Amino acid sequence: MIEASKLTEEFGSLVFNDKVMRERLPKDIYKAVHKTIEKGTHLELEVANCVAATMKEWAVENGATHFTHWFQPMTGLTAEKHDSFISPTDDGRVIMEFSGKELVKGEPDASSFPSGGLRATFEARGYTAWDPSSPAFIKDGSLYIPTAFCSYGGEALDKKTPLLRSMEALSNEAVKLLHLLGYEDVNRVNTTIGSEQEYFLIDKEYYKKRKDLLFTGRTLIGAPATKGQEMEDHYFGVIKPKVSAYMHDLDEELWKLGIPAKTKHNEVAPSQHELAPVFETANIAVDHNQLTMEVMKKVADKHNYACLLHEKPFEGINGSGKHNNWSVCTDTGMNLLDPGKNPGENTPFLVFLMAVIAAVDEYAPILRLSVASAGNDHRLGGNEAPPAIISIFVGDELAEVLKAVEEGSAYQSAGKVQMAMGATVLPHFTKDNTDRNRTSPFAFTGNKFEFRMPGSSVSVANANIVLNTAVAEEVAKLYEKLAPFKGEELKAKIAEVLKETLVAHKRVLFNGNGYTDEWVEEAAKRGLPNLKSLPDAMPYWISDESIELFTKHGIFTKEEIHSRYEILLENYSKSVHIESLTMQEMVRKDLTEGIVAYEKDLGKEAMQKKSLLGDKAATLEISLLKKLDDASFEMSKALEKLAEDTTIAEEKTDALDTAAFYQSTVLADMDELRKYADQAEALIPDKYLSYPTYGQMLFSLR
Repeated sequence: MIEASKLTEEFGSLVFNDKVMRERLPKDIYKAVHKTIEKGTHLELEVANCVAATMKEWAVENGATHFTHWFQPMTGLTAEKHDSFISPTDDGRVIMEFSGKELVKGEPDASSFPSGGLRATFEARGYTAWDPSSPAFIKDGSLYIPTAFCSYGGEALDKKTPLLRSMEALSNEAVKLLHLLGYEDVNRVNTTIGSEQEYFLIDKEYYKKRKDLLFTGRTLIGAPATKGQEMEDHYFGVIKPKVSAYMHDLDEELWKLGIPAKTKHNEVAPSQHELAPVFETANIAVDHNQLTMEVMKKVADKHNYACLLHEKPFEGINGSGKHNNWSVCTDTGMNLLDPGKNPGENTPFLVFLMAVIAAVDEYAPILRLSVASAGNDHRLGGNEAPPAIISIFVGDELAEVLKAVEEGSAYQSAGKVQMAMGATVLPHFTKDNTDRNRTSPFAFTGNKFEFRMPGSSVSVANANIVLNTAVAEEVAKLYEKLAPFKGEELKAKIAEVLKETLVAHKRVLFNGNGYTDEWVEEAAKRGLPNLKSLPDAMPYWISDESIELFTKHGIFTKEEIHSRYEILLENYSKSVHIESLTMQEMVRKDLTEGIVAYEKDLGKEAMQKKSLLGDKAATLEISLLKKLDDASFEMSKALEKLAEDTTIAEEKTDALDTAAFYQSTVLADMDELRKYADQAEALIPDKYLSYPTYGQMLFSLR
């Protein structure tokens, strides 16, 4: 346990961070590395050699014997190949070596990672390249070096490379516009992210007995518990001692790795919790979130828990998201999404706010696709998850600011309102100028936007790649319109362009309840897309508009775009296929076994009662047998239909057609089968089931 007094010393103790580099590297080498990190300049090999030697020395001192290039392939997970520092000598001994070449470049086999057709199976060579902007760290006795991953031909096979490209694209466009607005001291603009991470904890022994959780991450059958989340007593409730111990250990492990875990609490659903970090630069935040998910599972295992990161592990209660809090800051310390005291006169804020509004409206389909997955499609649209329709919540104050922009009038702030809580002993404080909207997919929350759609298990790189690139494009458009003007003419032109942009894109602004049928109808009238699943959204990814956006800003080549199209569709189809096979097996073997055993015992009980007390004595047993028989009959038909349609899906060849069939037909079959399976399960005592029920899993934590 880290003592509070030693926390500042322990934080980042396993990270080769700026403090370590400043203390250990020669001044000229440190300056060269710092320049690379801050300005994105090329790093020379002699500098890399010095850094590698120092990094190895530091790692060995901290117990590391191996090193690995840590990267993020298109599997959605992370990947690593470990090599030891040892190098044999002529006299039969070994020395510890680590060169600049080994630091800068690795060569993992690229043939077995998803490439979407970019690489043939026999074309095995791939490269990992050190990302100096994300610090190396030590975990499990190895030095982890964050890297990008590309093919032999240079195509990006990962999520870090396009993320870095998108950050650079937005920075370049933003700096040009800020210079035009008079902020010539700005040299770089960074996107920052704070990724709230929701998750479930259940007993590890229960987890091992659920084939669906083991193979797919979510429960495919399961009657609801007699109590769910309807009492609303879990949200922010007292954290149970064992869970608190888990959270404490998790914090300590994350802090050692330099991950600024800040907030922890119970979430709405039983056994659901949340962890939220402090804001970091987007690239580091994405790396840290991937690492957070790994550590969550590792620490859970030590506490005899299973950590569930699927977006919808349990039907009928809240799913888990990963709210992406996104902002844009200059290297001079200015948050471009901070309204300040006078938002109506804050030109940089208004300009970048308008760019974001335009970007979200213009590129809503691919922004929706950036969070689409087989898991997240189950989550969106209810239980505090936002709907699939993308809209922006700006709140009351900004709504008035934007109204003034459209009308060409001066905005008059209402000022801060003091809270009156009716008891003089309570402290005085001013309330925020706007409320929060939990149903909004993209909500302004003071000095940032909270993109609430990403699912809990996915990398947030996807969402931020699209968001950064779309905003970069809209910033570029604004610059092009404003560049010919200076002085008072520029000031007048800014007002004109802001109004023009707002009028063109205000359809995406919505401050109301996103769950209502009225909003669905209103959104359709406004022309806002309602893309409920990944197959619905996929055609937009390879549209001319999408290809033009990403190729123009150098985020993806056309080939890289099409490769991701293939990968996403294949992953979706494979996920649903595995779910279908797992569900069929559980129903055929596990649930049916329980039904047969219970019916057998129930039949014996009915016969005994009838023989002793007459026909009317076994009314309850006979009624239960009739209900079980009816459910079993319908379950059998649904099971056969699911098996037939899954076979049809297996035979399809077109990627989009296959995914669409899985979504429209196979998932519908699974829903139908589940309806009757759950009816049957609800009638069976727990002791007849070979797997734990919802009630056992969700309410067993102590």
